Amino acid sequence: MLRLQKYLAECGIASRRAAERLISEGRVSVNGSPATLGLTISPDTDCVAVDGKPIAKDTKIYIVLNKPRDVVTTASDTHGRKTVLDCVKGVKARVYPVGRLDMDVQGALLLTNDGELSHRLLHPSNEVWKVYRAWVRGVMQPDAMHRLEAGVELEDGPTAPARVRILKTEPNASLLELQIHEGRKREVKRMCAAVGHPVKSLLRESFATIRADGLRPGEWRYLSQEEIRHLRALTQLD
Repeated sequence: MLRLQKYLAECGIASRRAAERLISEGRVSVNGSPATLGLTISPDTDCVAVDGKPIAKDTKIYIVLNKPRDVVTTASDTHGRKTVLDCVKGVKARVYPVGRLDMDVQGALLLTNDGELSHRLLHPSNEVWKVYRAWVRGVMQPDAMHRLEAGVELEDGPTAPARVRILKTEPNASLLELQIHEGRKREVKRMCAAVGHPVKSLLRESFATIRADGLRPGEWRYLSQEEIRHLRALTQLD
């Protein structure tokens, strides 16, 4: 037997908390009757529906995409722009991006239909590290680097401490490696701007140590079993 909200999360319908809201709003039924919070089901025998549509427990799929620039990180786009799902056509199950990358940012992006894992990877309490490589304007001095490492004040509050390395400097630019574990909107760009070094270009090298090495922009691959086990252990799912 399995709690209904956990089953919905495992099917990729929503995170467990969002699944609880669906149940509370009366949008979930089990064997034709409205579901209630705390209900347990047998996935093999019970028929679960959301908004009247029966759901089936999908085979879990885990993908890393080398997201190209000029592609939006959404499942669909009202402006007709290319989305990350357009890059993974041919995948048999519906998958969704884990978090977002700005349209002009390239790099490692995870996609999955494992709603519970996705939720845990993005939850701040798990402090999942992301590694970025950024070209910024100006020659960054150690004091600016130390400010990033200590946390900088943004309009939505101070950032958590970051890990920063200055990899290279040119007359009017610096190449940085930044590691952060928060997931605020445009966070790396805002952090660098706050210390006087706006970002010129940005690439995400890894998410939870998963990399897109060897993949050209727009190419993707399935995660290995070892990588999947690592993500589950990282988020306390094992």
